[in-house]
Amino acid sequence: MLRAALPLLGLPLAGAGATEEPTQEPGSPGEPPPGLALFRWQWHEVEAPYLVALWILVASLAKIVFHLSRKVTSLVPESCLLILLGLVLGGIVLAVAKKAEYQLEPGTFFLFLLPPIVLDSGYFMPSRLFFDNLGAILTYAVVGTLWNAFTTGAALWGLQQAGLVAPRVQAGLLDFLLFGSLISAVDPVAVLAVFEEVHVNETLFIIVFGESLLNDAVTVVLYKVCNSFVEMGSANVQATDYLKGVASLFVVSLGGAAVGLVFAFLLALTTRFTKRVRIIEPLLVFLLAYAAYLTAEMASLSAILAVTMCGLGCKKYVEANISHKSRTAVKYTMKTLASCAETIIFMLLGISAVDSSKWAWDSGLVLGTLFFILFFRALGVVLQTWVLNQFRLVPLDKIDQVVMSYGGLRGAVAFALVILLDRTKIPAKDYFVATTIVVVFFTVIVQGLTIKPLVKWLKVKRSEHHKPTLNQELHEHTFDHILAAVEDVVGHHGYHYWRDRWEQFDKKYLSQLLMRRSAYRIRDQIWDVYYRLNIRDAISFVDQGGHVLSSTGLTLPSMPSRNSVAETSVTNLLRESGSGACLDLQVIDTVRSGRDREDAVMHHLLCGGLYKPRYRVGLLQELKNVFSGSRGQIKLEGIHII
Repeated sequence: MLRAALPLLGLPLAGAGATEEPTQEPGSPGEPPPGLALFRWQWHEVEAPYLVALWILVASLAKIVFHLSRKVTSLVPESCLLILLGLVLGGIVLAVAKKAEYQLEPGTFFLFLLPPIVLDSGYFMPSRLFFDNLGAILTYAVVGTLWNAFTTGAALWGLQQAGLVAPRVQAGLLDFLLFGSLISAVDPVAVLAVFEEVHVNETLFIIVFGESLLNDAVTVVLYKVCNSFVEMGSANVQATDYLKGVASLFVVSLGGAAVGLVFAFLLALTTRFTKRVRIIEPLLVFLLAYAAYLTAEMASLSAILAVTMCGLGCKKYVEANISHKSRTAVKYTMKTLASCAETIIFMLLGISAVDSSKWAWDSGLVLGTLFFILFFRALGVVLQTWVLNQFRLVPLDKIDQVVMSYGGLRGAVAFALVILLDRTKIPAKDYFVATTIVVVFFTVIVQGLTIKPLVKWLKVKRSEHHKPTLNQELHEHTFDHILAAVEDVVGHHGYHYWRDRWEQFDKKYLSQLLMRRSAYRIRDQIWDVYYRLNIRDAISFVDQGGHVLSSTGLTLPSMPSRNSVAETSVTNLLRESGSGACLDLQVIDTVRSGRDREDAVMHHLLCGGLYKPRYRVGLLQELKNVFSGSRGQIKLEGIHII
């Protein structure tokens, strides 16, 4: 099995090209029986897994070496260093073996290296920020990619007609449109590698990165349609073929999203029943997510969109069902796989560029492509942003547009697609390969090196890596409900109205179906902080010598909509025991950060204004049940209980 998969991994097959010599049976006439061997070298038995492990080890050691110097990594993105390392390693291999080996094969990239990166991005993507900017993301991903592909391809064809491209580049209009479709798409791997080091604000990052993920459907459709038209010949293309091309855009995109959501549903439903077999929970997450990718790829749908929607759709329910140890295992395993895959991709890109037999050079085509992708990217962003700002509450300013235009990076997706072209159908393939390599290196190295100084010079708002405080969370939820209520009152069913409807549907149906009963409870940060600070109260009280209540003297207050005993207020239980210690001051004195101090203040505000009335109502309800058989009246704190 390993030998069958060896060519797919870009590794040489052991003994390839050698004729198999006949072997003699041991003990044959005239041949003495072999003796006991103390040592035997069996390289061909372990060649494939050993080389794979060796590449991963080299990639990991390279990351360690790069980060030994903060000055280097602060100036040069890690992706640039990995490509340069790949160039060096490729040169060494070429000098030793006299031929280029260990290339980035399309099968290896699409089936093994790309899925963990996309899964990591989709699973840990901030869903609220993604859906808040979904309209802008779809506009840039669909309209922007179509604009870039057709304008770049048509401009290059016009450049050839003007005589600025050498006649040896034998390509027609459909050939240039095919090349424009694969060179115009923003690459998710390159964007993720560069933008995570730049630390731009969250809105800008999610728009550019979301575009790079969702434009996969448009890229796949344009690539396959143009490739089919080239194979058919322009004279044989009918009007129905154009209609099928337009329809395939919806089939590929919506079909890929549907496949991802189906597997997300299956994954969430499966983890609901893993309470007694926690050990397989991380395995289920990776298996079903990878199955979603392969299923979409098998059906010629958007595999990137499928695994993205699978990660987005399942995280809430999976995180509620699996154990804390499983969540930790999923997080770090996913991050490790994505980091290793990203490192190997950039290294193999550098190694693949050394093989000059796969590409041919034409200065007019290379320079024209670089100019057109930058020019039409900037023009498209300006035009689309002007339209989007008419509807956005917070418009995208000119500085954001500059970063978005400059951040349209190309990467391994374009390289893998151009390698898949058939040289017999497209004679200019070698020129397209050389141009793609130059474009990828220019966007990743040159733009990657200069985008951080550009962001600093333009004073772009940077990201703030902190979780919202309890006060911010409370006000955010309050404004969400207010805006949804306003839309409902005025009869305008806008974004907040439909989000509120979705949350109600999710709470009423999906969460009850996909979460186990012990996990289905209110998971709000307000209650999480409230519970944590109550536990801190209890610990502080015990540390000061407070007595522990017996089980007979411990009365748990009723708390609506809270099913877990652990979520009851420890603070109030201890306070009701008659302790004179001021737990509130103890908590405030022991907090270490401003955020904890603010959370503590909000905690006590909720404790005094939200929890105690509930506790009092619960206590009065218990007293009512106790005295329900008597005819007398009991008066407690001005409230009559009959």
